[in-house]
Amino acid sequence: MKPLVFTLCLLPLAWLGWAGMNDGLGANPIEFLIRTLGDWALRMLLVALAVTPMRQLTGWGWIGRLRRMLGLFAFAYALLHVAAWIGVDQFLDWGTIGREIAKRRYILVGMSAFVILIALASTSTNGMIRRLGGRRWRLLHKSVYAAGILASLHYLMMVKVDIRPPLGHIVILALLLGWRVIKALPAPTPSGRR
Repeated sequence: MKPLVFTLCLLPLAWLGWAGMNDGLGANPIEFLIRTLGDWALRMLLVALAVTPMRQLTGWGWIGRLRRMLGLFAFAYALLHVAAWIGVDQFLDWGTIGREIAKRRYILVGMSAFVILIALASTSTNGMIRRLGGRRWRLLHKSVYAAGILASLHYLMMVKVDIRPPLGHIVILALLLGWRVIKALPAPTPSGRR
């Protein structure tokens, strides 16, 4: 399954490349590129977060082996999203970039999500799991929930007209996080038992 999922994860990037070579990026190609990469970063993050509920609902243990790859694809799309904004939109003007982050809260929220994803991607190797220890590694990687919330909020804050797409992502995230909360609750004891 891994080669198939890997290929599927590359399709949005291939489509963007094809659209770029065929004048398919619209009237504002830079904005289209940045937003599309951001959309796919969030979608990949939601798909990675869906692995555990899917495994628990279906009993498909093999799907758990895809989680790391999906998370790294979420980071890769987020990295391309941020790189396109910094390099193509802002022309590496670090002074302007700093002012934009300080002035626009949605950028600050998005950058906060990105910093979390950097920490998660850089500790996703087996060697880092051994160095950190399983307990500390799991605790660190629970910050993916904060990254998902911040990324969804970034998307909602950025949109000026039609908020339905970011709200759809927020609903999906709420369902995925809600599932985890329900699974973490203690099992009810049958009534009448002591």
